[in-house]
Amino acid sequence: MALGKDFISVKNLSREDIELVLDTAKKIEEMPREKQAEIAKNKILAALFFEPSTRTRLSFESAMLRLGGGVIGFADPSMSSVKKGETLADTARMAAGYSDIIAMRHPEAGSAKIAADAVDVPVINGGDGSNQHPTQTMLDLYTIRKEFGKLDGLNIALLGDLKYGRTVHSLSYALAQFPGKQYFISHESLAMPEEYKEYLKEHGVEFVETGELSSVVSELDVLYCTRVQKERFPNEEEYNKVKDAFIVGADSLKEAKDSLIVMHPLPRVNELLEDVDATPHARYFQQAKNGVPVRQALISLLLKLKI
Repeated sequence: MALGKDFISVKNLSREDIELVLDTAKKIEEMPREKQAEIAKNKILAALFFEPSTRTRLSFESAMLRLGGGVIGFADPSMSSVKKGETLADTARMAAGYSDIIAMRHPEAGSAKIAADAVDVPVINGGDGSNQHPTQTMLDLYTIRKEFGKLDGLNIALLGDLKYGRTVHSLSYALAQFPGKQYFISHESLAMPEEYKEYLKEHGVEFVETGELSSVVSELDVLYCTRVQKERFPNEEEYNKVKDAFIVGADSLKEAKDSLIVMHPLPRVNELLEDVDATPHARYFQQAKNGVPVRQALISLLLKLKI
């Protein structure tokens, strides 16, 4: 397996790496539940969540439990020794002594790499600040592939907070492995950072930047919405200027292809209206559910377990 010891970033993943994860997820999802429960028997996952999480934390825990393993960890760092001043590296070393694999979320970019460098057990990045969210990317790709039967040749739009949104950063990198077209739809102050656009240029990926969903909606196969993340802004004044810049409702999709799917990493606030839920385009709840087999696949591959 070419994935390596840890799963920290999608930037250096090959197409073959990505397909290995997706194929493994499909294989596990299609297994009877009792067979899944034999894969990671007697293995322990340490879930270290230094930042609020619902879907990522619960799906990691569900994934390990369905594999037959156990889970330890915390969802509130104020209840851990971090409150006493323990360093991230020391927290990771402690957790590694009690577990076989670590899944971690942290508000600081680069934190997952610090933890991975400090321990011998595999570390999975569950989101590090505004940097990356690689497991979310894998379930996003899994969702798209389940829908279209492929990842090549699709027109995929990323909408909303492209400056601070770690989900769209990771997804843009990964999609570069699959020929297609990317659309960046955002307020100019929340535009995709230059480093990601330069990466796409270097890999010959076509992309379009626009401030209007209506100008491109008819061309899209996938519309990936994100919330404007208040917690990433330097102050509330800057957040208030752009928080309502993009609001997607059923009316926004009138000119869309019948086959368009709307995705969202969740949670949503006001950027994706509930009237979209009743349209044939909505896929965000299925998307969240797909996090379980994908994270089962990553745990199994990194621990080199028999599937």
